[in-house]
Amino acid sequence: MDIDLDKGKLLIFLGGLLFFTILEAIFPKRTRSMSWASRIYFHFSVAFLNTIIVRILVYVPFLYWIVYVESQGWGISRLLGLTGWVEILCSFVVLDFFDYFWHRFNHRVEFLWRFHKAHHADPEMDTSTSLRFHPGELFISSLTKAAWLFIWGPTAISWFIFEVMVSLCSQFHHSNIDFSDKIEDGFLWILVTPRFHAAHHAVDRKYGDANFSTIFSIWDRIFGSFQKPLDGGLATIEEDDIGLPQDRNLSFNLLEWILEPGMNRNLYLANLDRNADV
Repeated sequence: MDIDLDKGKLLIFLGGLLFFTILEAIFPKRTRSMSWASRIYFHFSVAFLNTIIVRILVYVPFLYWIVYVESQGWGISRLLGLTGWVEILCSFVVLDFFDYFWHRFNHRVEFLWRFHKAHHADPEMDTSTSLRFHPGELFISSLTKAAWLFIWGPTAISWFIFEVMVSLCSQFHHSNIDFSDKIEDGFLWILVTPRFHAAHHAVDRKYGDANFSTIFSIWDRIFGSFQKPLDGGLATIEEDDIGLPQDRNLSFNLLEWILEPGMNRNLYLANLDRNADV
């Protein structure tokens, strides 16, 4: 595998982060309740910590696994004899399908939710939220993705393209931007939009436990987890509408955030139910 793929992925990641950050600064959808600098400092600190941990524990073994699986010809795509652009396009769709269920499992399985809720603890949402993932979740997801490689058997270039698009789409649908209702409806037939994903981060469980797609919104439509946001989305967001209802004052405390997996999901659901009854 050419090391330039790794460098290219980093450049595209940073370019996308800069682009969407600038875009939401010029055309913000929701008014911030906390300073932009504080959010950037915290989330970049999280990203820096995750980069160190992933590089030490995951990166090299995962890189060798990608190359090894491809060299052995393992996976459904190899059995089907897929090559070239056909293999790349099919891998892109299949891996996004896997990612939909992985995201859904993160909300449904107690152990996985303990890590994933660190992402949902953000009381606001913008491009920097796409950096807010617990290192434990990243480590567990790397093991899951290793299984995806074995099952499907994408080429290294297909995996690179998928990972790049996941990063860009995550930055896009976490960003604090929005479209007109007409454009939103058109985009939403194909892609996950900022309005659609903002609803997924809502305290309201009707939306918070739905809308799991990462790139293509079709998976939520097919598997019954699609909840269309109201026209205008969360344009007039009220206090406490996004994130988790408990310990909101600790969501930007790094130590508390690292210890986030210690909170029980049942308490989280109980808090949501009490919030819904108010």
